Amino acid sequence: MPSFVSISSDKLIRLVGTPGAPRIVDVRDQGAFDSDPVLVPGAIRREWSKVGSWSAELGPSAVVVCQKGKKLSEGAAAWLRTEGIDAEVLDGGIEAWRSAGFPVVPAKALPNEAHGGSVWVTRSRPKIDRIACPWLIRRFVDPTARFLFVAAGEVTAVAERFGGQPFDIEGVHWSHRGELCTFDVMIEEFGLDLQPLRRLATIVRGADTARLDLAPEVAGLLAVLLGLSRMHSDDLRQLEAGMIVYDAFYRWCRDATDETHNWPSKGARS
Repeated sequence: MPSFVSISSDKLIRLVGTPGAPRIVDVRDQGAFDSDPVLVPGAIRREWSKVGSWSAELGPSAVVVCQKGKKLSEGAAAWLRTEGIDAEVLDGGIEAWRSAGFPVVPAKALPNEAHGGSVWVTRSRPKIDRIACPWLIRRFVDPTARFLFVAAGEVTAVAERFGGQPFDIEGVHWSHRGELCTFDVMIEEFGLDLQPLRRLATIVRGADTARLDLAPEVAGLLAVLLGLSRMHSDDLRQLEAGMIVYDAFYRWCRDATDETHNWPSKGARS
């Protein structure tokens, strides 16, 4: 029987990818993790026995994940609640999550946390793909990820020196592949097989490669992000503004594709 401080996989998947999502913490024993080295999207790995040392990393709410949603997650969540964190247990643990068919992120695809979180390096003046990728990483992979925007010719050197991952430039792992843009590649490699993300990926690809025919929404995304690039000369301000745009597009892809809005109403008279 689920605890009153537990959350089902069905409810958690609705929170994953949204700006107000709780921090997800995987506290499985190392042996259990090694036998199934995957994570719920957006989760971080922490040792349950050291909960007192990492609780300060979390925000106001958290979901704790172990193998079956029993002693390790129950104990860690209870500890977090003593420190004022609204902590819940994933009911049934990662086994229930996988049984429900929800995506998991392979640990081998995750970058090292060189500075307490992953570091990503790309060209300055981001517009489409270089905002979509940070959005995907922060919402589904690493909420604490740091993004460095530098001169194009210095991306790989900066990434090497600062322990980062170069992306969206030629000749690196995280980049365009054939007709796919970097956003597509990240969705595939991070195992994020969600229908709303697939729909969004088509829109991003169309905007990033000037294929306005791929989806009716392509022109709108392109116009908004190009407009933001004219409003913001600071790359980080552009990123933060773009995050809101992608939050909205993702929610449209997930919840509102069938909704229309007409004015005046049918009953209005001239």
